Amino acid sequence: MAQSSTMESGSPAPGAPVPGRAWLMLALATVGFAVNFWAWALLSPLGPRFKDSLDLSSFEQSLLVAVPVVVGSLGRIPVGALTDRFGGRVMFPLVSAATVVPVLYLGLAGHSSLAALLIGGFFLGIGGTAFAVGVPFVSAWFPPERRGLAIGVFGMGMGGTAISALTTVKLVDGPGMAAPFVITAIVLAAYAVLAALVMRDAPARTVPTEPLTRRLAATLRLGITWQASALYAVAFGGYVAFSVYLPTYLKTGYGLSQADAANRMAGFVLLAVAMRPVGGWLSDRLGPVRVLAGSMAVVLTAAFVQSLTPSLAPVGTIAFLSMAAALGAGSGAVFALVALLAPANMVGSVTGVVGAAGGLGGFVPPLVMGSLYGAYGSYAVGLVLLGLVAAAALAFTGTGVRHAVSGRTRRAPASPATSH
Repeated sequence: MAQSSTMESGSPAPGAPVPGRAWLMLALATVGFAVNFWAWALLSPLGPRFKDSLDLSSFEQSLLVAVPVVVGSLGRIPVGALTDRFGGRVMFPLVSAATVVPVLYLGLAGHSSLAALLIGGFFLGIGGTAFAVGVPFVSAWFPPERRGLAIGVFGMGMGGTAISALTTVKLVDGPGMAAPFVITAIVLAAYAVLAALVMRDAPARTVPTEPLTRRLAATLRLGITWQASALYAVAFGGYVAFSVYLPTYLKTGYGLSQADAANRMAGFVLLAVAMRPVGGWLSDRLGPVRVLAGSMAVVLTAAFVQSLTPSLAPVGTIAFLSMAAALGAGSGAVFALVALLAPANMVGSVTGVVGAAGGLGGFVPPLVMGSLYGAYGSYAVGLVLLGLVAAAALAFTGTGVRHAVSGRTRRAPASPATSH
């Protein structure tokens, strides 16, 4: 299937005023994303506790945390395609209600053995697919020149993982193991009901008529699918990697206490989350190519600076916060690029593949960093490799991606989002 403009029949017209209902739908989608990601991340904070109580090996603990993330990442591919077909009005309540089941299972019965936890964690991955529901849903409600900001705001829902990080262990220490799971299940169920009653798909949403398998095959033939996947694996994958590994890095490399390292990681995550809509907003005005190039240049510079292991005050802190801001803005810019280049009736399918690439991209760097530290007793080589990956992404953005956006601009009337 040939790549086509998003300004086809079914998309809001450029320059058209954004209706108030579009902002309401954006708010509902963002809340849904946050609630589902809260559920998706419930096992990660409890990994050390399960390691002690069930006598797990380091590999078994890692597997326990990894299973819901891998399932949630890969599950975005079919869920994104299903959202193209059935719309967010159907898929948001469905995904939220389906996630209630593994959440209750884990809290009430499924935490007494590794096998039970892995089964629950597998189905908990459903919550991680909510991202692939929200991007096409939000994109259809907004005109091309406002989609970057809208999808960036929606992307702030990834902060739901921070809710889990801040509350799960405290609730287990207080009311007991079931508490965080039961509370999350109640919130998920309430959201599913609210979404079913209030959510509406955009009136002019383009509905595909081809079978799912044919649409997925067509999605994999689109250039934007692979371009955005590569960039998102670096931008969002880098964010995921640091949010997972930064406490270990700070504790091992700088001798910080676990609490201090966790607080600094929280600061990294919050800045990245806050910068995601900024990246989308800048993409609407400057074009996603410029924003992506600037983001990768910052990551490249900060990684090489940090590879020298400078003092945390102030150079190391500035380097890490700069990377957080750049990775967040870059993540927002990737989906501004998707909204710009993907055919309107395939945004969900493309989002599913790109989202999967980003989620899976977050698992490689921690493994590499840990292995290199074990071999050399230093994180410098790992950070240099991150800088080289960012340099490759920068070069790719300035060549292949720029060429794709230029070609689209020549085929369609200019709008603020197409300039680069």
